[in-house]
Amino acid sequence: MQNRTRVILALLLPVQYIVLKVLLQFPEFVEHAYSRGLYPMLSTMARYLFGWVPFSVGDIFYLLIGILAIRWLLLNAKRLRREPLRFFVDIFATVSIVYFMFHMLWGLNYYRVPLHETLALERDYTTEQLVSTTKRLIQKSNEMHRALGYEESVKIDLPYSQKEIFEKSLNGYEHLSKEFPALSYHPKSIKKSGWSLGLTYMGYSGYYNPFSGEAQVNNLIKTYKFSVVSCHEMAHQLGYAAENEANFIATLATINNTDPYFQYTGYIFALRYCVNEVARRDMDTYNQLIETIYPGILASYKEMRDFWDRYQNPFETFSKNFWDQFLKANNQSKGIMSYSYMVALVINYFEDRPF
Repeated sequence: MQNRTRVILALLLPVQYIVLKVLLQFPEFVEHAYSRGLYPMLSTMARYLFGWVPFSVGDIFYLLIGILAIRWLLLNAKRLRREPLRFFVDIFATVSIVYFMFHMLWGLNYYRVPLHETLALERDYTTEQLVSTTKRLIQKSNEMHRALGYEESVKIDLPYSQKEIFEKSLNGYEHLSKEFPALSYHPKSIKKSGWSLGLTYMGYSGYYNPFSGEAQVNNLIKTYKFSVVSCHEMAHQLGYAAENEANFIATLATINNTDPYFQYTGYIFALRYCVNEVARRDMDTYNQLIETIYPGILASYKEMRDFWDRYQNPFETFSKNFWDQFLKANNQSKGIMSYSYMVALVINYFEDRPF
């Protein structure tokens, strides 16, 4: 009976893959039945269940799964020679269960309606629109730098602990939900990852654990990005799986925060994306624009680059390649490069809106 069950589970793996390819053609169904139907209930329940725990339950979960997987491989290594078919049936049966749980608990959000369609925004933009938005962001970022009381050349650090940043992040979502009710965030379940050093060597600022519903932030990040990463992971909790969309929502959540430091980090975060896109399109214009950005803002960007440079290693390349393929397998055709879609959202959203 057990063998038959395992065979059935293993055979269901390709069936699940086919079903997902079919769902890819019906984003409206996924949006209403799952992303705005079943998922919010599952996500809220998980945050109530684990959000109050002071440490990351998901980190412990992954550790135990890793230990059990290694133990199983050691105990069953000899079966690979004696019973290779049963060995691989067991593996595929396990993968099938995990694959199903991942998509039911969160992964189906990759197949929902794209955010630009939900917000009725254009996806394309011209270089002229890009340059215009970038200039506006430069002006606003410089203004906020001055308003916070710092000299142009001084790098601004958030005067809050990481715990305080987690608490203050709720404010931005509270205000944002007045315009977009789907972005209402409660209860809180965001924590510092116990595997922050490992995340850093892999090149990641944080991650969302779909099995525990916890948002994990790399606590080694001491820069302006900590507030943005916090809001980014919270966007994942709300069902926005695409990285570019989570980045855009994090931008909105920070600039809609009543705290001016949060607003500042949101504006310079969006500015960095736009400036980098200008550099890809027109280096001469990029060089002109860079001269108008306060040195203190540029120092924040350099601090972030230096942080990642200190941890560069061959495993990061492997990790990023794996993540790139994962994104492509989950309805993000450009993989990591699809992050530039964030620029399109910023430009088209703010074109008719004041900063």
